[in-house]
Amino acid sequence: MPRVFNFSPGPAALPETVLRQAAEEMLDWHGTGMSVMEMSHRGKEFMGIFDEAEGLLRELMGVPSNYKVLFMQGGAIGENAIVPMNLIGRTGRADYLITGDWSRKSAKEAGRYGLVSVVADSAEPPGSGRCLGITPRAQWKLDAGAAYFHYCSNETIGGVQFHHIPDAGGVPLVADMSSDILSRPLDVSRFGLIYGGAQKNIGPSGLTLVIVRDDMLGYALPATPDAFNYRIQAEAGSMYNTPATYAIYIAGLVFRWIQAQGGLPAMAERNEAKAKLLYDFLDSSRFFSNPIARDARSQMNVPFWLKDPGQDEAFLAGAQARGLVQLKGHRSVGGMRASIYNAMPLEGVQALVAYMKDFEASQA
Repeated sequence: MPRVFNFSPGPAALPETVLRQAAEEMLDWHGTGMSVMEMSHRGKEFMGIFDEAEGLLRELMGVPSNYKVLFMQGGAIGENAIVPMNLIGRTGRADYLITGDWSRKSAKEAGRYGLVSVVADSAEPPGSGRCLGITPRAQWKLDAGAAYFHYCSNETIGGVQFHHIPDAGGVPLVADMSSDILSRPLDVSRFGLIYGGAQKNIGPSGLTLVIVRDDMLGYALPATPDAFNYRIQAEAGSMYNTPATYAIYIAGLVFRWIQAQGGLPAMAERNEAKAKLLYDFLDSSRFFSNPIARDARSQMNVPFWLKDPGQDEAFLAGAQARGLVQLKGHRSVGGMRASIYNAMPLEGVQALVAYMKDFEASQA
């Protein structure tokens, strides 16, 4: 069966060349006679894989030397607890900006470990939980004494994305970048901590990436498990417990693939082109719509709705027949959603738009 165009929000599509290389190396990695999945995480073979992955990531993102790169587990939902466990102890307070479901979950979880202030909530209408944009900076209620300011740079469910780094008034920035990390250049030095699950733009699920500035270490709450303590993990080189070895190997292959494409500037150019193609069609359509504020539209996750929801199942069935899969929207909002991360080629978005045009014409 030919490869489909997979619009899944995560676990998401991986570059085909990466999958083929992993398949070739499955039983025998570089003449060792064993799979990466079978290697000791402390053996020289895997340590070489690990060091290369970290080095490539640092190079791609321009990670400064005063930042630690940690390869952890538990996903972004795990980090919703691990972040405040490690950081909120600096002052006992933290600011959270809510722009959708994931930042809302983050704020709720952090409330277990200290005083959390919601600086703004862009739900429209208030209390509905549906966010269509980002609350203007002038309306934020910031706490100058907060240990950190947390935001989600891209909301996968709602399709809301920051196209700038927010100004938190000098409070250290913490960002959940699970779904748009490595999609564009980024000034890492503006952040105290960046985290994200791997299953969008990095690799398979099971791996969590944390990039943390040195001065943010050492504030873990007493009850923090050692395996979740950033300082302990940093001192152990992410080896305090067995890391997600195979996921790190795949991540390294993805990092090498991004580098070969031209790095993050090239990724940004490709992602902008894909998103423009899809949004231009949605804006011209009388049958499909996207209600997100234009200055906050995601380039990674594009939700859209049919004028007649009664046609949703027919639309999905037709898409499946054309090899366009995983387009159903999140159960909390309905509609459709096209996730067009780094590994989604332009041809996939072109095929989707062509199908949407045909479907719309069939409804006339």
